[in-house]
Amino acid sequence: MFKFFTEKQWALWAYLGSIIILSSLWVQVQIDVKINEWFGEFYDMIQKALAEPNTVTIEEYFGGLWSFISLAMIYVAIAVLVSFFTNHFLFRWRTAMVDWYHSVYDKARKIEGASQRVQEDTIKFSRIMESLGTSFISAVMIIVEFLPILFGLSIGIPIFFFGDWEYGLVVGALIWSVGGTLFLVGLGLILRLVGVEYDLQKQEAAYRKILVIAEDDADVRPKTLNELFDDVRKIHFVSYLRYLYFNIGNIAYLQLNVLSAYVFLAPAIVAGAVTLGVMQQIIRAFGRVEGSMQYLLKAWPTIIELASVYKRLREFETQIELMDERLTE
Repeated sequence: MFKFFTEKQWALWAYLGSIIILSSLWVQVQIDVKINEWFGEFYDMIQKALAEPNTVTIEEYFGGLWSFISLAMIYVAIAVLVSFFTNHFLFRWRTAMVDWYHSVYDKARKIEGASQRVQEDTIKFSRIMESLGTSFISAVMIIVEFLPILFGLSIGIPIFFFGDWEYGLVVGALIWSVGGTLFLVGLGLILRLVGVEYDLQKQEAAYRKILVIAEDDADVRPKTLNELFDDVRKIHFVSYLRYLYFNIGNIAYLQLNVLSAYVFLAPAIVAGAVTLGVMQQIIRAFGRVEGSMQYLLKAWPTIIELASVYKRLREFETQIELMDERLTE
């Protein structure tokens, strides 16, 4: 699964490609910081215009909009180019995996579900690993960049529950984010979501195998197909029920999450201790920090899928290694 990073032939793509992707994330975070500054300036200008008519010219107003458009265009251009590059990066990673599986496929083909492991799971594994890796690095970068901004903006304003404590807003974001993440991770473990996902893929693989055999063998009885599909149906229904319970907690928390910054800022807003622009900057910075701290929460369904794919591929590779040991005995 990780030969892409250990074999010399893939070193340029693996390491230079990773540097390019990570550098682009850093640039995008820097643009996001600039956009956060823009929000403060633009909304202060709106507050000024609404409070005192004709104090802001139409040129200044559209100039503010153009500043945002300029930043957004740069962000979009980088995101599109890196997305194109990442597609090639992932296909090379998949190729590195597939090359090895091809080299041992004479043995591997005898293992149940071999075709699905080589064709489907290699795609999933490379995509999920890249997605989780880049989102994690991006979350760390956002915390590093936005935490000082949030700290600086919150000094001198009253925060709900924490009063005038200068670290109140930062600690509030930490408690809310980490607490919610631990709650939902615990819920996912209690519901055994990784195991359910693994069982689901296993039953799908068995069903697919008999369908492929049935294409060439007319003696395969419909009853066999129906029995296998019953197993698929059962595990899917179990999966739906488990995710129903998980989503109750997940969706409820994310909906309450929208109000969290406003709750912490309630004393400052009521007392008129912040301008509209500063409030927007704080709420946006709070959202960025809070969202990054909720990395595990947001990535949890993807992590479950990755754990399931990794478990299947690890099991597949272990079976191949055992076959090699038997042949050498």
